[in-house]
Amino acid sequence: MHHISFLDASTVGDIDLSGLAAFGQLETYPVTTPEETIARLQDADIAITNKVLLDAEVLKNVPKLKLICIAATGTNCVDLEVAKKAGITVCNVAGYSTASVTQHTLGLLINLATGMNRYAGEADKWAQSPIFTRLDYPMIDLEGKTLGIIGLGTIGKSVARAAQGLGMNIIALARDGAQAGEIARLERESFFATADAITLHCPLTPGTEKIINRETLAMMKSSAFLLNTGRGQLVDEEDLAEALKTGVIAGAGLDVLTQEPPSADHVLLNAEIPNLVITPHTAWASIESRRKLLDGVVGNITRYLAGDAKNVVN
Repeated sequence: MHHISFLDASTVGDIDLSGLAAFGQLETYPVTTPEETIARLQDADIAITNKVLLDAEVLKNVPKLKLICIAATGTNCVDLEVAKKAGITVCNVAGYSTASVTQHTLGLLINLATGMNRYAGEADKWAQSPIFTRLDYPMIDLEGKTLGIIGLGTIGKSVARAAQGLGMNIIALARDGAQAGEIARLERESFFATADAITLHCPLTPGTEKIINRETLAMMKSSAFLLNTGRGQLVDEEDLAEALKTGVIAGAGLDVLTQEPPSADHVLLNAEIPNLVITPHTAWASIESRRKLLDGVVGNITRYLAGDAKNVVN
């Protein structure tokens, strides 16, 4: 009988976990602190994690562990090299949240373009208006505007199709080895200068870390928006805060931050920053996506136990 430890089961909410229990003994923990991780994996041969860090120190002290299922696409929560040396297979789940992230990305963009969230948050002022229609915040049409995509993978292409449905033009940031296609790929300076909105869907790598910074923000139009539903580390948050305060760009919509959860004094949690929408890493989390995610984890365990492991990332 297998012993499964789900270290942060609260990340999937109220999704039925009976498919996991069918493999043997299942222990679920809403959250797990770094101090609790090793103890909670002492008897486990299968670990499931979404955000809990399984670094070298943890992996060297969990002798029974044979399989790590990352309940996400990103793999930065596991030291893949150490896991491989220890004979621990690591699998992730890809493609489960494409629809959810796409609609969230467009939702952020629409809020920035229409001021929807700002107007809705000021219902107490409606009775003071001489007319019901208020024009305190600028509103623009997205039709005819250009959306720049950094990371033209599955999600990036899905966002492109959705934005085209709004009548937007699409460009992508050129990168080495990328194949030419229907979407024009522009070199760095031209890309940042052309886009009316830029959305980030690239993986976090040494080459993409802080790809949004003082220099690239300065290349953007003063009327442009920035969207990030990828990884917080793709953005230099100090530089973004300053750019928003000084009008270098017109607004930003973020679903991810470098530090999650953020501290109370986080540079972007400042009421004085104009036209900034932040959501708490929920772009991926529709109920349909969470069900697909759990199905993916169950599938990874099933195939691993059958000797036919798929989605191996180490």
